[in-house]
Amino acid sequence: MSKTTSDMIIKKVALRASREHVWKAITEAEQFGTWFGVTFDGSFAEGETITGKMTPTQVDAEIAKSQEPYTGAHFEIVVEKIEPMHHFSFRWHPYAVEPGTDYSHEDRTLVTFELEDTEEGTLLTITESGFDGVSLERRAKAFEMNEQGWEAQTRLIAKYLTDA
Repeated sequence: MSKTTSDMIIKKVALRASREHVWKAITEAEQFGTWFGVTFDGSFAEGETITGKMTPTQVDAEIAKSQEPYTGAHFEIVVEKIEPMHHFSFRWHPYAVEPGTDYSHEDRTLVTFELEDTEEGTLLTITESGFDGVSLERRAKAFEMNEQGWEAQTRLIAKYLTDA
């Protein structure tokens, strides 16, 4: 299920995994990177900036192939909030993939992951908001690419947790 407005992307995915397993998959940098497609230089900590390099996901060969053109691109997030077993959020520059481009003048969007228990496992809601702060010349493309990207990421985390 998904919902989209001009400033926000919302994706929901029902996962057949315990809340604990989902929590670790989204908050442990190494696990996150495995399914998402990034190698981080450290761990997630509230209020900290963490960098890394984009790498193709290790979970799905078809999606990995679509990520290959971005291999090695700089990746940076600022961890906003960690509420154990419920809420994880960070800020980033959406679709910041052009080599040599300085995105520091733009506002970062906010990405949140929220977990809820279900009869079959865990409902994960991923929300990215704040696209209105992205420069006008990049906003539509960043929104389009991230809307497609989060759709793919919901499939990746589901597959990662099924195969784990």
